[in-house]
Amino acid sequence: APPAGGGEAEAPGEERSGGSCCSSERLVINISGLRFETQLRTLSIFPDTLLGDPSRRVRYFDPLRNEYFFDRNRPSFDAILYYYQSGGRLRRPVHVPLDIFLEEIRFYQLGQEAIETFREDEGFIQEEEKPLPQHHFQRQVWLLFEYPESSGPARAIAIVSVLVILISIVIFCLETLPEFRQEPKGPQPGFGEAAPPGDEALLLLPPPPAPSGTPPPLRTAAGAGPFFTDPFFLIETLCIIWFSFELLVRFFACPSKPEFSRNIMNIIDIVAIIPYFITLGTELAQQQQQKQQPGSSSNNGGQQQAMSLAILRVIRLVRVFRIFKLSRHSKGLQILGKTLQASMRELGLLIFFLFIGVILFSSAVYFAETDDPDSLFTSIPDAFWWAVVSMTTVGYGDMYPMTIGGKIVGSLCAIAGVLTIALPVPVIVSNFNYFYHRETDHEEQCQYTHVTCGQQQSPFSEPKKGDSNQSLSKSEFLEAED
Repeated sequence: APPAGGGEAEAPGEERSGGSCCSSERLVINISGLRFETQLRTLSIFPDTLLGDPSRRVRYFDPLRNEYFFDRNRPSFDAILYYYQSGGRLRRPVHVPLDIFLEEIRFYQLGQEAIETFREDEGFIQEEEKPLPQHHFQRQVWLLFEYPESSGPARAIAIVSVLVILISIVIFCLETLPEFRQEPKGPQPGFGEAAPPGDEALLLLPPPPAPSGTPPPLRTAAGAGPFFTDPFFLIETLCIIWFSFELLVRFFACPSKPEFSRNIMNIIDIVAIIPYFITLGTELAQQQQQKQQPGSSSNNGGQQQAMSLAILRVIRLVRVFRIFKLSRHSKGLQILGKTLQASMRELGLLIFFLFIGVILFSSAVYFAETDDPDSLFTSIPDAFWWAVVSMTTVGYGDMYPMTIGGKIVGSLCAIAGVLTIALPVPVIVSNFNYFYHRETDHEEQCQYTHVTCGQQQSPFSEPKKGDSNQSLSKSEFLEAED
């Protein structure tokens, strides 16, 4: 390097930045005591970076030692210098943690494009930007109902929402208990007529006692009055009022109606409240039909009601999906959902391997047991169930081989099942760890600010306060509020 001048002298090679000899000029970069030497033309490939811009790097020039000094991470600079030498290839050293290397990239101002490329090479899934509404009041309402961490009132609303969801789920389970189900007490009239003996089964409700876990039946049209005064119905109505209010407020306050409609969580919210309105409409229709046609045939009416009951039981079963509403307020469930979404390929391979194993071992055990008169395997499709429970190591014991050949096939089936399930598990666990650490790192970045000597504030972290024509992101708004 050429001799340095006084304390304010220019850095080596920069006084002849337009000359031909400048391209081969060499300069020394000292990284915490470890000296690197490179050519000036190598750094000038990226003039918008810290090392490529003479006006930016001159502040780190030491005229006494005639070198640039950076008190930074030494192992990371090997990759930073190689970024200039290779023309843009950025590879993290194996022994350098990811967060430290990202800090070095930001310090040397390699740019947002280099950061995004590096994150893609590292296997990062780019997090979607979450815009906020432009209108101030609309933005405040959206933050209040969508982001519990934004303020104290938003956290209180989230707690109320969780309590309502839990109450709704508890009611859904409790109303199936035999103690809370109405039992028929002899023949009951249907649509104004006494039911003849033997036709009680055609009455819509109350039916015979259902097995445990079966949704409670609806009341008959004659019992429409008690239906609307039932405590379970009243509590369910209050829960639905809150769910509907929350959904409508979030819909009118959202920054994008199409994006809101395509969101899976909002679809679950809609599906969770639809059964209530269908059930309510059916009850009102039956009550109106009773008033208009009091003398209709109980046989035809009972058949129609029995068909309606079968459909309504399926519809009311959809209420169980309200449990997924908790994922809106649970980071753990959100991480699990992202893990499953990122592991769809591995889960598909798992199902494909299980499918092959089920076909193979069900066929083998059928032909191995076909000569035994006491065989439980009457056909290959009948053996599918045994193969599934054996490969998943459940083993109900309702079907089992009896011959030596069948037991050998069963042993191989269990071993193959263990290996098949164990193969994709490490990939799924790795995806879960990635999303978990990314979430925790994001929370730490929101709580702490890392201040480094000579480091300028990153342009993508500055709040856009003056731009009223663009939608703010959630992080930008929260930083602006702070």
